[in-house]
Amino acid sequence: MKERYKKLLTSIQSKPKQSVKEILGLVISELGSSRITLASSLSIEDQVLTHLLCEVTSSPRIFTLDTGRLFSETYETMEKSMQRYGFNYEVLAPDTGELEVMVAKQGPNLFYRSVELRRHCCAVRKTHPLRRVLSTVDAWVCGLRTQQAVTRTDVELISWDDTFNIIKINPLFNWTEQQVWDFIKSNDIPYNPLQDRGFRSIGCKPCTRAVGLDEEIRSGRWWWEEPEHKECGLHKRIK
Repeated sequence: MKERYKKLLTSIQSKPKQSVKEILGLVISELGSSRITLASSLSIEDQVLTHLLCEVTSSPRIFTLDTGRLFSETYETMEKSMQRYGFNYEVLAPDTGELEVMVAKQGPNLFYRSVELRRHCCAVRKTHPLRRVLSTVDAWVCGLRTQQAVTRTDVELISWDDTFNIIKINPLFNWTEQQVWDFIKSNDIPYNPLQDRGFRSIGCKPCTRAVGLDEEIRSGRWWWEEPEHKECGLHKRIK
């Protein structure tokens, strides 16, 4: 797998001024559309990537993690996106048995009590289902940007993901939030209506709140924790 990563890295580096759409096209030409998947939380970044991926291929693989605790507005955005672009999400849900044991033992809102319990909840609801879909592909595309949080300042366009042993591609890594919004508006891309109510980063309902424009974008996620802890395990190894 790492040989494919090195080859793809060389191909991308040989054309440093490519657009995001061109990068996605290159990745698909190198790996094949069935061997890459876009991870979508229905964020504005993921909506931009969904729009572009659907322009590049008629058979995109786009998955979302249905944790069971999402906002109704997130599901509405999912529905609108499917209608707009004519595809079906691969929907990953937590293992029922694992979820039942966790809630029975720790309660439904365990995440408020400690970082460790919050990470455990994220692992059951997100990381473990994620592993299932990533085992079927060679690369995953994400909407990470360096300006999103202190935990993401080292995000690169393409890297080797040691956590999941897979190629990781972040085509919007150097975009600003304004660039994302400009693209959304100019292409009339569906987005979560909670964004208009101050929810600049949206995850599970109990763990997300609105934030001000003067605050860090992801400060409304797990707001009771320190900034350096604010990852769920999808994009940072949890030790």
